[in-house]
Amino acid sequence: MANRIDQTFDKLRADKKVAMIAYIAAGDPTLEATEAIVPALEKAGVDLIELGLPFSDPLADGIVNQLAAARALEAGATTPKVLECVRNIRKTSQLPIVLYTYLNPIYRYGFSKFLTDAEEAGVDGLLILDLPPDEAACGEDFKTNSPLKQIRLIAPTTPQERIAKLTTGASGFIYYVSREGVTGERTDVADSVAERVSQIRATTQLPIAVGFGISSPEQVAQVAAVSDAVVVGSAIVKKIAEWGAEPDLAQRLAAFVAPLAAATKHS
Repeated sequence: MANRIDQTFDKLRADKKVAMIAYIAAGDPTLEATEAIVPALEKAGVDLIELGLPFSDPLADGIVNQLAAARALEAGATTPKVLECVRNIRKTSQLPIVLYTYLNPIYRYGFSKFLTDAEEAGVDGLLILDLPPDEAACGEDFKTNSPLKQIRLIAPTTPQERIAKLTTGASGFIYYVSREGVTGERTDVADSVAERVSQIRATTQLPIAVGFGISSPEQVAQVAAVSDAVVVGSAIVKKIAEWGAEPDLAQRLAAFVAPLAAATKHS
């Protein structure tokens, strides 16, 4: 079966549309809530989900996402339970799912076993924040023929010569981090986004997603004009923290995300 990420971007490109990618932490506030949130966001117009695998030391994340991971761990989220959560989501949704994670939880689980189990659960791709391609190429544990897409990050500070190296082994899409530092909402979009996306496009045919700090329909539309996908994370996670105890959490999130998703389709 063709990978859901490829299918989604192929259809959006044919329709001349831009993808809306939403990030949430698996298990925040509970795994049962996550299973309800994902299909609700799909109905709201989200094209792909980044599902954070909770980890106790998420160094690339800002305080909003750190607290989300802590809440998920406190509620009992584990790597096996997150994979079971994905299996349950697959009963009602075929939305592409990328696991956003750090190496530690995967390595403890067993790298090869994790790849196999994640694929069988219905995961479509991995974004491992602290496993650069140089290290992956050096470790026997990381050599795999897994069909899971290997999403790569490119930062504003990445030199041009390294961009080509990063995109060469990537698949699915490229995630351009539009700002230095950790995740979190910002009041504006970095001026350099268009130029940097153009530089990345010169090295790859893969779709380019832009994220970090995007939180309003206006910012979404601005980024959608120069990219293939827009990622919104902290703004959504902040609402989960605010509404986590509400019985209609999934519906509230869908209403919040709908205008953001609509802004990607009007670029």
